[in-house]
Amino acid sequence: MKKPAVGFGLHLTLDGYGCSYERLTNLDAIYEFLDTCPDMIHMTKIMPPYVFKYHGKVPDDWGVSGFVLIAESHISIHTFPERGYLSLDIFSCKDFDYQQAVAYAAELFGITRHEINVLDRGLEFPREVRTVERLLRQERKQMRG
Repeated sequence: MKKPAVGFGLHLTLDGYGCSYERLTNLDAIYEFLDTCPDMIHMTKIMPPYVFKYHGKVPDDWGVSGFVLIAESHISIHTFPERGYLSLDIFSCKDFDYQQAVAYAAELFGITRHEINVLDRGLEFPREVRTVERLLRQERKQMRG
């Protein structure tokens, strides 16, 4: 996926349904995903994953959450085993193959249905000086009428 000259980065959100209860409750599986995903999508892990079990106010809302900081931003996951659901976010200022990340999560967690959103974040954030100059010239021209 080629990134345009403007924009800060891609933000993948994945909602996974019909997931494996055993995988959603397994802290080691969540850790494994967060530990291996950065290398797989060519990111730079800057800390080990942090994974923990939580208990919500409603009994069905318990699950496992985790995140890993990458030099390019972060990867986070929240599971709701009683609902067979997981929520995954990957945000990076560097291009990445989001389809590869989705396929890996689907395989590891047994996702049977999913919703994917890929956002271009910070669209007014120029990446190159030439782009900034061009955008400024266009804006000034529009202001002059």
